[in-house]
Amino acid sequence: MTHFETLGWDETWAAAFAPFAEQGLEPARVAVAHRGAVVVQAAGGETTASPSGRMLHEGIDAVVGDWVALLRPPQGDARIEAVLPRRTALVRTSAGTGGRAQVLAANVDLVMVVAGLDGDFNPRRVERALVAVAESGAAAMVVLNKADACARLAERVCAMEEAAPGVPVHAVSALTGEGLAPIEAACTPGRTVVLLGSSGVGKSTLLNRLLGQAAQATAAVRAHDSRGRHTTTQRTLFLLPGGGVLIDTPGLRELRLWGDTTAAEQAFGDLETLAAGCRFGNCQHQGEPGCAVQKAVAEGTLDEGRLASYHKLQAELRHLERRADPRAQSEEKRRWKSIHKAARHRRPR
Repeated sequence: MTHFETLGWDETWAAAFAPFAEQGLEPARVAVAHRGAVVVQAAGGETTASPSGRMLHEGIDAVVGDWVALLRPPQGDARIEAVLPRRTALVRTSAGTGGRAQVLAANVDLVMVVAGLDGDFNPRRVERALVAVAESGAAAMVVLNKADACARLAERVCAMEEAAPGVPVHAVSALTGEGLAPIEAACTPGRTVVLLGSSGVGKSTLLNRLLGQAAQATAAVRAHDSRGRHTTTQRTLFLLPGGGVLIDTPGLRELRLWGDTTAAEQAFGDLETLAAGCRFGNCQHQGEPGCAVQKAVAEGTLDEGRLASYHKLQAELRHLERRADPRAQSEEKRRWKSIHKAARHRRPR
């Protein structure tokens, strides 16, 4: 397998790059993205490149995982002329009030959502991450780290399997190497894997274990709540010893979703299956008669917390859709104005 094939290059990428090859450009993959420059993996090895003036003018960013068209002039620095269309993209809403999309990693095949089995164990946080993965187009896997420090292992694995139906869940110890066989088996040559999770869950320790060397700094979590500090400060692409690519991401204090409600429907497939039995096709599972989802909660076959999480994430995505679509936002305002007007008329005098 060639260096590029290890990076994920294939015939489909070659076909997409053909017009740029005719212009004398060469393919490269972004390994690290800085402001104003990126580090790329090219045929001649690692090099630094800057975006072209056209890319800057059009606001096109090259992010970790992107395949780009690289120009190497006889003199001066390498320059990125174009970004190839992405197959998948892991996206969140950027911090602040702008509400813009921020691409965390591009052209990802598998997202490993890493969670701790310690005091910071939180299935609801993983549900949120799985919605983002569903939106990305990549496959998902849940990695429960710190199995060596968990006295309630079977119980917590079961709880996570209920929160992530249909998604592989593996309990491991990055510290001791316990349970890593399925994780290593998923990192096949040519495949791009991303580690996603909160600070303190042990992503850097897991990365170092998979790489066989201390590539990322690690730090102990706080004793009182098992929350960690940011030891990874930027998204970085690493080549694994056995082939394939691993992208590490900084720990996320909050993963603000990006996308539409179909991503939540995909991540909560068990609820959608139950919803097929509801009396009304547009049932919102919030007290309507004949609701199969609420019946499952009452019978104890569906966790009430999972339904609450579904409602919360759906509401967040609907808000994002309204903010992105002025017409939908206007219709929502008219709907609530009508509701408030009707409520005033019903008030006792």
